[in-house]
Amino acid sequence: MLNQLVEILKSSGVYGWEISDVKTNGWEFYFIRHELDQHRVKNVEHITVKVYQTADNGESLGFASAEIAPTASRQEMEKLVSDLAYRSTLAKNRAFTLTPPTDEQFSEGKASDIADISADFIRTMAELPETDSEDVNSYEIFVSDVIHRLITSTGIDETEHYPSSMIEVVVNARRDGHEIELYRNYTSGTCDAAGLMRDLTRTMAYGRDRLLTQPTPVNGTCDVLFSGRDACAIYDYFATRMSASMIYRKISDYEIGKPICDRFEGDKVTVTALRELANSSANHAFDEEGSVIRDTVLIEDGVPKQYIGSRMFCCYLGIEDSFIPTNLAVTGGTGSQEELRSGRYLEVVEFSDFQVDEITGDIFGEIRLAYLHDGDKTVPVSGGSISGSMNDFIRTMRMSSDSTQYDDMRIPSLTLLHDVTVTGAEG
Repeated sequence: MLNQLVEILKSSGVYGWEISDVKTNGWEFYFIRHELDQHRVKNVEHITVKVYQTADNGESLGFASAEIAPTASRQEMEKLVSDLAYRSTLAKNRAFTLTPPTDEQFSEGKASDIADISADFIRTMAELPETDSEDVNSYEIFVSDVIHRLITSTGIDETEHYPSSMIEVVVNARRDGHEIELYRNYTSGTCDAAGLMRDLTRTMAYGRDRLLTQPTPVNGTCDVLFSGRDACAIYDYFATRMSASMIYRKISDYEIGKPICDRFEGDKVTVTALRELANSSANHAFDEEGSVIRDTVLIEDGVPKQYIGSRMFCCYLGIEDSFIPTNLAVTGGTGSQEELRSGRYLEVVEFSDFQVDEITGDIFGEIRLAYLHDGDKTVPVSGGSISGSMNDFIRTMRMSSDSTQYDDMRIPSLTLLHDVTVTGAEG
């Protein structure tokens, strides 16, 4: 089928094209408590076609894409290519060159043992320490072996093999006739047993403490500590502002060689794009456009070093050797856990939704569970919200020197933002 599709694209007269073929072989498990309710085998294939077409005597280049069934007939393939060729002329972008092939030799990799990976998940969940008042309500496990092949009009024809896993867990906590549910979703390459055990044990404790909370009393400013995966949004903000699309459209004001802050009083962040991160679900040799992924420092000690992103916007900035990053590592923290966990601060561990606006830098989150620390006294609280701007926090933010990984991101285990606006539950 792919050979026939390539033949049709070559004879279509379009400027360029890409075919992405993703085959997924997987197992799925659905548990109620720890009893298996359903078990399914999944074998699916998704083929996406992207067509590029020039206009205005080559001054503009548009593109359009769509998915096509692996069982499509020749007539269906020809119609799709014709439709995409027309649609691509409607989007007139400034012309750019398509990703060329590379001399680098890739290892396709080998098939993942989805039976062993599934067994690791099931074993980890069975060993989870539960109590009479905090336990697992249900969980669903999805383990896949993925084969991705990319073929392009420029001569790229690469294939990679990698594992991808996800587990969804619902935790219950009960006290004095009241009950609460906490939902968790974890993605990874294979089973991160230690990380899963650590996080779910904490989640059950959070469920217990959620039933003991007082209304958040703070109204005004307070230091806020992030000790979970919500901090990923903070560091993703830095990486996003180094993307070529943000720079070209003048949404980001980050400049190569110019510090992101006029005066640092806290820690200076370093952000690195990585080709591989242990047990990440995003360990790829090449990106979705066929560009080779390399270890690249984006920001070093608070100073932008390299813009990165899609082929189109990188070409506009005169960057020929770039890629779309998949894994990120953040360093730069100088504080110990003890140092950052001192004094009076609000540690928020559960938000209803935490966001960092990639354009303005504004942060906002509604508090579901937090701990108000004041010396030796710790009180669980809920309600209210936090807000502020990363543009202000960059100057004084602190990070722990140790790190924690959340799938495709490795970040400081603790992130402390100073003078965050906190609106109490009754404020």
